[in-house]
Amino acid sequence: MEHNTSGLTKDDSSIIGAFVTVPNHEVAQSLASSLVASHLAACVNIIPGIESVYFWEGKVQRDSEMLLMIKTQRRLLDDLTAHVKAHPYSVPEVIAVPVIGGHAPYLEWVRASTSNVSSSASTTSTAAASTEGTTQ
Repeated sequence: MEHNTSGLTKDDSSIIGAFVTVPNHEVAQSLASSLVASHLAACVNIIPGIESVYFWEGKVQRDSEMLLMIKTQRRLLDDLTAHVKAHPYSVPEVIAVPVIGGHAPYLEWVRASTSNVSSSASTTSTAAASTEGTTQ
């Protein structure tokens, strides 16, 4: 079985939740829309009002951000990560967790909504990032 850069099998259609922080609503809307339009995500929830505390460039940083909760297939994680590189942060947060269960019709809808993309497909649509943010 061939593996992607995340060490996951490319043919794995299990569902994951991926998390990406963004600096503002404009970037959140743009990135969420482009992920869904390119079928890299079935659904993206935009969660406002989070505060991130992190160590960067030798000191503790604090930023108000928004969180994208992305539902997709495990095999698309590398493509999703590459797509997010249009993000304004120099090191965007992209982390994923397995979905170990859920409502079967919903999970099937996620698979069906993201089945039009073959893994390692080139994703040319990008998120408009009109602002530059700090890195996390």
